[in-house]
Amino acid sequence: MSDLLRGLQPLLSSHLALVLIALAIASVIALPLAIVASSRPRLAFAVVTGAGVIQTVPGLALLALMVPVLAKTGVLSPFGFAPAVIALTLYAMLPILRNAVTGIRGVDPAAVEAARGMGMSPWQIMRLVELPLAAPVIAAGVRMATVWTVGAATLATPVGQPSLGNYIFAGLQTRNFTMLLVGVAASAALALALDGILALAERSLRARRRRFPFAAAASFVALAALVFFAPRFDRRATTAHATQATAVRAVTHVRLGGKPFTEQYVLVELMRARLESAGIGVDVAEGLGSTMAFDALVRGDIDAYVDYSGTLWTNEMKRAGVPPRWQIEAEVSGWLAHEHGIRSLGRLGFENEYVLAMRRDVATRLGLRTLADLARAAPKLSIGADYEFFSRAEWDAVRRAYGLDFAKTANFDPALLYDAVQRGDVDVITAFSSDGRIAADDLVVLDDPAGALPAYDAMILVGARAAGDRHVACALVPLQVPVERMRVANAMVDRDKKTPAEAAAWLLSTMGTLPDCSKL
Repeated sequence: MSDLLRGLQPLLSSHLALVLIALAIASVIALPLAIVASSRPRLAFAVVTGAGVIQTVPGLALLALMVPVLAKTGVLSPFGFAPAVIALTLYAMLPILRNAVTGIRGVDPAAVEAARGMGMSPWQIMRLVELPLAAPVIAAGVRMATVWTVGAATLATPVGQPSLGNYIFAGLQTRNFTMLLVGVAASAALALALDGILALAERSLRARRRRFPFAAAASFVALAALVFFAPRFDRRATTAHATQATAVRAVTHVRLGGKPFTEQYVLVELMRARLESAGIGVDVAEGLGSTMAFDALVRGDIDAYVDYSGTLWTNEMKRAGVPPRWQIEAEVSGWLAHEHGIRSLGRLGFENEYVLAMRRDVATRLGLRTLADLARAAPKLSIGADYEFFSRAEWDAVRRAYGLDFAKTANFDPALLYDAVQRGDVDVITAFSSDGRIAADDLVVLDDPAGALPAYDAMILVGARAAGDRHVACALVPLQVPVERMRVANAMVDRDKKTPAEAAAWLLSTMGTLPDCSKL
């Protein structure tokens, strides 16, 4: 728990900064627009409806949509801060805009007429009469937008922006419910704190008392100090350590990427430990989808991550055939180097291929051992998969090879797939061959006699910026993880409630003496 709390401050700081910047931009856009639209019914209808349409888009989908949009423009990075703050700004605009228009229109017409009779100009009426009277309603809209934005900001993790969502996504994937609860509780506490501060401001606007604005401002300053300044002391210590190391040897700084499932969290920690032992600073962007992780590596938003040969073969190279493992690895490595300047450090030592798995009692009752057997029973069965599988080329290939036609398909978060098949919510799931829960849950993996699914050798990929760095190569090239050990490490997290860092430390302890890259 102490480690979780120590790691919470930087995420809380990043989360709050993201929320405040998005709210500030949303307010700067929405309030002037509301002032202009309040006297123009058609314009008001158009802008409020437009903001409402944006609000109907799920938050995660809106964030994901920003990635290809920004990639097309080429002006801002499609990963990290930019897509997150743009999406959250759009998400926050509706309550601010709607309440501002409603508040201004709701001002007593008699007050406006009296001001006009006193010779005030339209701008003076707006500034001195309508806005002050509408301020409590506008403040209520800002409060609503704030609570929404704090919650939506947890979804920034999959686009590479650190937030409290890091704890929520990682806790869900690794079945670390303490981490999940810490992330949820911190997000809720932040929303309540900001809402309380804004409630003081709203109360002051309604009561027109001066002491409330001072109390609200003091509360906000205290919250900002707690969230922003406390992590800086940790950063200073880290910077001092890095400076000391730099005086001894040249040190690079790399950003690791990771996909949203247990094995990737463990591998990120494994690479982090080796890189830091070589004196290389490390940042991590976790929770990235397959395509997003690869695109981030190509663009230089991350410097290294672990991918799988079959994923690159089908998703990025768009190949349909299934040649031998060695040929896939050779062609993938050559394509990466030639097309993108990405260096493959070779096989990591294990394969993590897609497999279809079932409960042993169900497979035995139906007499199913292979995917060909499954094809006969599929019309009466249901299958569950992760978010990507049904849209991947592998699903099309295996369906064509065996004529699979299930009665029902369902998408699950990868962390919930095994629970779903154990409860009988689905009959078949897509699993990963190196996952420790296959053996722990006594699942049967159905054979693939037609070889429809390609090889999925784990490979460490290094982007162009760090591809030639000898410290990086020295730290990562020796890493070799047999599939049996990878299964144990995954099970340590999923079943034994160890942290990914603890599982990675165990893997390192099994590798014997590795080179000391800090002395290069």
